[in-house]
Amino acid sequence: MKKVILGLSALCLVAFTSCKEDATSKINSDNVAAAAERDAASSEFPVITFDEAEHDFGTIVNGTPVETKFKYTNTGKSPLVVSNIKSTCGCTVPSDWKKEPLAPGESAEFTVKFNGKGNNQVSKSITLTTNTEKGSEVVKIKAFIEPDPNAPAKKAGTAAINKLNQ
Repeated sequence: MKKVILGLSALCLVAFTSCKEDATSKINSDNVAAAAERDAASSEFPVITFDEAEHDFGTIVNGTPVETKFKYTNTGKSPLVVSNIKSTCGCTVPSDWKKEPLAPGESAEFTVKFNGKGNNQVSKSITLTTNTEKGSEVVKIKAFIEPDPNAPAKKAGTAAINKLNQ
């Protein structure tokens, strides 16, 4: 047992003392400068600024399709990428956004179509997946939906209670 412990101790001693080369001699100063520059640039996220972050369609009749365009500008110092736009439900469809990087100062827009169905006040969120610091941005649409006066009147529902045989 003593031989095993002595052997392991000798092995550890050789392993820890064989790497006496100075680690600072392996550092390339060009790599350090490039890494510092990269890290400084990575803290400069693009910033997306919308002309309006919420669009109100006002009062619309149930079933009336409407659409709007959201215009946005890259007010940051690095290129803005909008990789995806999605809505909270299938009744609201975003489309036509610029998938290429948007340089600082440039503007773009996307279309949001809403099928206009619902009751009373309706609000929908549209989420943009971006390379901004937060990673996503949200815009909203809203409308007050009133019943269609030309729609046929619906009959009141009937309910039946079944007796269980006991």
